Amino acid sequence: MDALLALRRAPASSAVFLDFDGTLAPIVVAADQARPLPGVADLLLELRQAFGVVAVISGRPVSYLRGHLPPSVELHGLYGLESVVDGELSHHPEALAWRAVVDGVADAARREGPPGVDVEHKGLSLTLHFRRHAAVSDAALVWATAAAERSGLRLRRAKMSLELHPPIDVDKGTVVEARSVGMTGACYVGDDQGDLPAFAALDRLARQGLTSLKVAVRTSEAAADLLAQADLEVDGPEGAVALLRGLLQPL
Repeated sequence: MDALLALRRAPASSAVFLDFDGTLAPIVVAADQARPLPGVADLLLELRQAFGVVAVISGRPVSYLRGHLPPSVELHGLYGLESVVDGELSHHPEALAWRAVVDGVADAARREGPPGVDVEHKGLSLTLHFRRHAAVSDAALVWATAAAERSGLRLRRAKMSLELHPPIDVDKGTVVEARSVGMTGACYVGDDQGDLPAFAALDRLARQGLTSLKVAVRTSEAAADLLAQADLEVDGPEGAVALLRGLLQPL
């Protein structure tokens, strides 16, 4: 593929953007048990030495990502509400004002949310997981929709979960655009509905002349829209890792 070759020819001016769950780490039942595949940390270090930008963009908080990924890799957590770049933690300037609201909704979810839903409080957002009890998905959606209307938080759907975020126009696409400044090429690798804005950002950047590559990680839960819009598909996190290793191969 021409775009893949272009990235390999000019790594110093190319960016590699990656999802975490389902891309670098297999999907697990309990969210706090997710771990990157063996060797991923070393692979990211190699990529960072070669490429201009290497960034993981995830719905997880950076505190979780920091525990499993090397410090030289950029981390953008909660879809960009918080970031670690060059070792420095920063937050979106509008996000901190919503912390108390998120705290209140998370407490309410634990007290009165549908039985079987696991509440993950991420600081500036929260996620309601129903992977362990898929039968409560409809009840979870009803509760989360009402909670969003009461609180002003924004509801997002994800794999076997629902997310409630501050109403701030930040997503994986805004991160991709911001961190692609000065780059001649960029790729994004992901598997979920939340990765669609990153694909859209690459499309916008491609119209401005940037070489772009949209990679979808194919799993049993992969978003159909993402697969349809991808330039390239790989099989599971193992396939994603193989692709990343291929970026490092000499021409």
